[in-house]
Amino acid sequence: MRPFLFLQRGLMGLRTNRGADPGKGKSEVIMGYRVAVVGATGNVGREILQILSERQFPVDEVVPLASERSAGSEVSFGEDEVLKVRRLDTFDFKGIDIVLSSPGAKVSAVFAPKAAAAGAVVIDNTSHFRMDPDVPLVVPEVNPQAIAGYKKKGIIANPNCSTIQMVVALKPLHEVAKIKRVVVSTYQSVSGAGKEGMDELFNQTRSVYMNQSLERKKFTKQIAFNVIPHIDVFMQDGATKEEWKMVVETKKILDPNIDVIATCVRVPVFIGHSEAINLEFESELSVENARAALRAAQGVTVIDHRADEGYVTPHECAGEDDVFVSRIRKDPTVKNGLAMWVVADNLRKGAALNAVQIAEVLAQEHLAKKAA
Repeated sequence: MRPFLFLQRGLMGLRTNRGADPGKGKSEVIMGYRVAVVGATGNVGREILQILSERQFPVDEVVPLASERSAGSEVSFGEDEVLKVRRLDTFDFKGIDIVLSSPGAKVSAVFAPKAAAAGAVVIDNTSHFRMDPDVPLVVPEVNPQAIAGYKKKGIIANPNCSTIQMVVALKPLHEVAKIKRVVVSTYQSVSGAGKEGMDELFNQTRSVYMNQSLERKKFTKQIAFNVIPHIDVFMQDGATKEEWKMVVETKKILDPNIDVIATCVRVPVFIGHSEAINLEFESELSVENARAALRAAQGVTVIDHRADEGYVTPHECAGEDDVFVSRIRKDPTVKNGLAMWVVADNLRKGAALNAVQIAEVLAQEHLAKKAA
């Protein structure tokens, strides 16, 4: 048998860790909540419903919400329950405890404040509120203490998918050697652009094999059998907004003194973002000590064997909860430098799972519905 053929079987077994990270499986001591899921028919909304069920989040009622066009359709909650989607624009949020929101930034800008005004705590997965100084930007493994700031506006922001997986891997290293500079190149799957992005990759790939003309709707260039160094709009300094998000969000979540430069690339992968990260530290950090710190970290799995199959790819991390770190090695081009390869499921840890983990900490430590 090839030396690392066990990896795929081993990765599948990692699902047994679900519920063991922030939240720590304490949901049994909490009374039920009324939870609304905004954008319930989208990729992230469906993942949120699945994860709420998987992790046995304490719910008395789950209300899926979407646009008028999707109202009346059905979505699954766990394996056995089917819920009917209700209209977001006419929904009264009074009595809802927690809103998990992923409908797009313009929609969130309107409805998140309305839900908060009605007494709900909104955990928003869009970009609209992330840099608001009165809205905490949270990754539970990194800065769970920031959740307490929700009281200012009743809103907590979920970071960008590429930022989430990076800061989960950076946090344990920053604690032992203090990071000065990050240079990151991302390889981001088309699911980060929603269902339309996934459909475009599928349809273009089929067209290539059938010798048909390719249609472009979602991406600026052909995505099938290609890579596109362009995610979101271009900014005045030449960076794209996706690259800017990684810079400013890392500073807000982890440390404002860290310098970050990012190059964000869309690749023809359906699910799973990958990142090649080069780090410069204030003090020396050996590969062995970095590996040990990462292995001890919550939400991180290290698979780093210097041989064929001794690393994790996005194909293998799809459907998994952890951030996977591989190829940890010295970067000899800078003093106190390390390089590593980081992958994660962008729909789970990069979006839906992170939002549910925030809700778990919120329920356990901040809201009132705890058993006597």
